[in-house]
Amino acid sequence: MSVASGDLTQNESLSNGDCDTDFDFSKLQDKPRHLNLERQRSFDERSLAEASPRFSSRLENGQRQIDLESIFSPSKRSSFNTPRSQNGFEPHPMFIEAWESLRKTMVYFRGQPVGTIAALDNSDEKLNYDQVFVRDFVPSGLAFLMNGEPEIVKNFLLKTLRLQSWEKRIDRFQLGEGVMPASFKVLHDPVRNTETLMADFGESAIGRVAPIDSGFWWIILLRAYTKSTGDASLAEMPECQKGMRLILALCLSEGFDTFPTLLCADGCSMIDRRMGVYGYPIEIQALFFMALRCALLLLKQDAQGKELIERIGKRLHALSFHMRSYFWLDMKHLNDIYRYKTEEYSHTAVNKFNVMPDSLPEWVFDFMPTQGGYFLGNVGPSNMDFRWFCLGNCVAILSSLATPEQSTAIMDLIESRWDELVGDMPVKVCYPAIESHDWRIITGCDPKNTRWSYHNGGSWPVLLWLVTAACIKVGRPQIARRAIEVAELRLAKDGWPEYYDGKNGRYIGKQARKHQTWSIAGYLVAKMMLEDPSHLGMIALEEDKQMKTTIKRSSSWTC
Repeated sequence: MSVASGDLTQNESLSNGDCDTDFDFSKLQDKPRHLNLERQRSFDERSLAEASPRFSSRLENGQRQIDLESIFSPSKRSSFNTPRSQNGFEPHPMFIEAWESLRKTMVYFRGQPVGTIAALDNSDEKLNYDQVFVRDFVPSGLAFLMNGEPEIVKNFLLKTLRLQSWEKRIDRFQLGEGVMPASFKVLHDPVRNTETLMADFGESAIGRVAPIDSGFWWIILLRAYTKSTGDASLAEMPECQKGMRLILALCLSEGFDTFPTLLCADGCSMIDRRMGVYGYPIEIQALFFMALRCALLLLKQDAQGKELIERIGKRLHALSFHMRSYFWLDMKHLNDIYRYKTEEYSHTAVNKFNVMPDSLPEWVFDFMPTQGGYFLGNVGPSNMDFRWFCLGNCVAILSSLATPEQSTAIMDLIESRWDELVGDMPVKVCYPAIESHDWRIITGCDPKNTRWSYHNGGSWPVLLWLVTAACIKVGRPQIARRAIEVAELRLAKDGWPEYYDGKNGRYIGKQARKHQTWSIAGYLVAKMMLEDPSHLGMIALEEDKQMKTTIKRSSSWTC
C-alpha cells in the first residue's frame, strides 16, 4: 500500500510516548446517563410484554409487537458481572468462564483497548486469527456495552475510522475512499518502543474481496454505542459524520442498477469464500437496510447531511418494497413460483425475473412449513437462491425490514425446522448444504466448504446472539432460551469452537479454531439480553410507519 505525500505512513508507526495524532480520547468522556432502569429477571415462556412492565406493546394485525422506543439500555453493568446477580440467581459457570476468556482477547494500542482478536489461538499457524476483525468485534462490543464498559467500543470506532482514511490499493487499483478495513493488527517493536497498526482492506483476504459488511457493521455499532451510553457527542464528531457519509456514498452512488439492492461479489461478508452468494445476497441487503436506518438517526441535519438523508429515505422505501415483495417466500409464494410462466415481456409480467420453475430445488417443498416463511438467499435475473441464511433473516427482523407478519413467520419456521436449523448446536449459517456436482461448480471444490461444514451448512455459535435478539423482538424469548440451553451442553466443554460440522452440528468443525472470540461473545450477549431485554434497544429498530404503505402489494406477491 502507498499513501499520498504529507500523510501518515500506511503503517501507522507511533511511539508509546508520543502524543496521539488520531483523536484525543480524553475529549470524548462519556456523558452521565439520565435513566436508571430497574432490572428484570430472565424470560422463559412468558411474552416480552407480560414479563416486563417497562415495555409497552400493542397488537398489530393479530401479532404482539414490542414498542422499542420504550427501551433504553441501562447504564449500570450487567448483574452477571458479579458472582451473584442482583436478582439472586447464580450465573451459569459457563457465563463466568466466557467473561474471563473474552477479557483475555482484548487488544491494546498505546495503552488503549481497541478491540478483541478473532481467537485465542496457540497454534503455530495463526493465519489472521490474531487480528481484530470489524464484523467479529460487533458481539464483543455489544457485550462490553451491556456490561457498562463503553471505552473499548469508543476506541474501536475511532481507530477503524482513522484506518478508513488510508489510501487503499490492491495491485494497481485504488479502492473507494469509504471502504472500511476487514481487520487490523497491532505490531509491537520492543526495540524501538513503538506500536505499528497494520490494516487489511481485502488485499490479503481469500479471493481478494473488499468487505462490504464492515462499513455497515461500523454504523450499526456506532448507533448501539450512542443508544447504550446516551452519549451523542461521538457520532456528532465531524470525523464520524464524514466517515458515515463516505460509507453511504459508496452504496448510494448512481450506476446501471435497476434494483435498489446492492450488487456484490462472493466472499464480501461473513461468508468470505466462494459459496454462490454473488449477486444480491440477503445478508448484505439486510445489513444495508439496517445501516441506512441507523444513519438516519445519527446524521446531522446540516447542509451536507440533509441531501444525504433525503437520498437515504428514498432508497429505504424502494429497498423495503423490493425485499418484502420479491425476496419473501412462504407456502403461497412457493406455489406461485411453481406455476410460473416464462419468457414474459412487458411491464405486466408476473414472473419479473424470468425464473424457471424447473430450477426449484426438491428440498424446498419439504422444508417449507404450512405456517412460516423466510427471505430468500438471493434474487436476480433468472436466479433465486432458495437457501435459508440465518444472519440475513435475523437482521431483517431487528431492522424491521421484515414486517411483523414476516417476522413471526420466520420464528415459526425456526420452530418448525428446529432439528434442521438448530439441531445439536445453534445455529446453521445456511441451509441446506451444497453437495456433489453443485458443490464442485459453486465452491470450486473448496475443501473447507465441504457439505455440512464451515459456511456450507455449518453451525456457528456466534449466531446465537442474533437469534436471541430476533426472538425477543418478536416476543418469542422461549425459542432463544431453548437454543441457549442446547449450546450450554457443549460449547464451553468443547473449547468454544468457531463452528461445528455435520447435518445436526454434532461435530467440532474439522478446521475450526478453538477459543473463538465471537463464539464466546455471542453467547454472552445472548445471555445478557435474556436477563435484561432492555439491551435489545441498542440493536433493534422499530418499524418505520411511513414504510407500511410500501408493502400492500406483498399480499398479492408476484415476482
